[in-house]
Amino acid sequence: MKNKIFSKKQNKLENPFYDPTLKIRHMKDKFFKALSLSGLIFSIVFLVIFFTDIVTKAIPSFKQAYVELPMTYNEETVNDSIYAVEEKYETLVSRAWFRDMPKFAQSHPEVMGKTVNEWVLADDEVDQYLKGHSNTLSDDEIATLKELQALGKVELRFNTVFFTTGDSKIPENSGFYSSVVGSIMTILVCMAVAFPIGVMTAVYLEEFAKDNKLSHIIEININNLAAIPSILFGLLGLAIYINFFGMPRSSALVGGLTLALMTFPVIIVSSRSALRSVPASIRQAAFSLGLTKLQVVKDHVLPLGMPGILTGSIIGMSRAMGETAPLIFVGMVVFSPDAPSSILSAATVMPAQIFTWAGMPEGAYVERVSGAILILLGVLLSMNALAIYFRKKYEVKWN
Repeated sequence: MKNKIFSKKQNKLENPFYDPTLKIRHMKDKFFKALSLSGLIFSIVFLVIFFTDIVTKAIPSFKQAYVELPMTYNEETVNDSIYAVEEKYETLVSRAWFRDMPKFAQSHPEVMGKTVNEWVLADDEVDQYLKGHSNTLSDDEIATLKELQALGKVELRFNTVFFTTGDSKIPENSGFYSSVVGSIMTILVCMAVAFPIGVMTAVYLEEFAKDNKLSHIIEININNLAAIPSILFGLLGLAIYINFFGMPRSSALVGGLTLALMTFPVIIVSSRSALRSVPASIRQAAFSLGLTKLQVVKDHVLPLGMPGILTGSIIGMSRAMGETAPLIFVGMVVFSPDAPSSILSAATVMPAQIFTWAGMPEGAYVERVSGAILILLGVLLSMNALAIYFRKKYEVKWN
């Protein structure tokens, strides 16, 4: 037996191709694969936990409590709407309904002098109690609420308020609509400025600029701008657009131009990469036909590089849509109960609205934060999916 083991060792030593470190290298290879796989599994588990937590907390925000109560409309209740409902029901009704009741009576004169059973918005504490999130109601309020439940006069309905109104100091009456409109206006301004200027800059640097020290310095600065913290672009936007040019603070115009500063480097870098991927043979063939440099770039290089340009630009825009830090300095973290009517009106954006709600103590705001995050994630994922679609649909593979 010892002779056999000795002979195997001797054969290995006599074999010129034998590598004594082979076993150790194989072990390292297996360890590296296991480490990589564990990293992938950890990332997947983290994403599952993250999305599960967000969705679980967001779903309740899409429902809102309503109660059916007899409402009396007369001159006294129009002047002081709190008398429109019995005293024991007062704390169950949202303050937003009492605030809007006189306007409703003025626009519907047929209800004056009558007592009408109406479904009205419930207070946020009632809403949270029905959802099982908290119980700050008194024993009398709970007894009254259970009495209404037994009569079928309490419901959790689809929260249309969340999708049709703006921010409010009344939790149950706060919505995400004004910030969505503000985000759309802001990103349209950003895209209208950043896309054409960024693409033209990339075309010039890649196709027309001479290879000298100046172009190298510009290229280095652009790459550096793509890597600096986004909050610095907010300071730059504040200094240039508001302090120097005197543009209206908190407007979608200033917000869009500030985000355009941040998006320029991303679009330029991605556009240059897309233009560089077009084979030199395309340019040479066009020049051989007598085309000018402008015609080659405009009619051949730019169209062929457009899929990559669009992909990089959309990803840059989606990054801009998710930013809050640069917009803080230009005043876009504002109380915005109404949707902006123009790019010069005061506005807020979705990330800023989420940031504001996250600092509120009421439970209704907590679930609205998760619902707003889910909407924002849906928008960002849709934009990334659109970028992938354009890349796959118009991508040209060169042999």
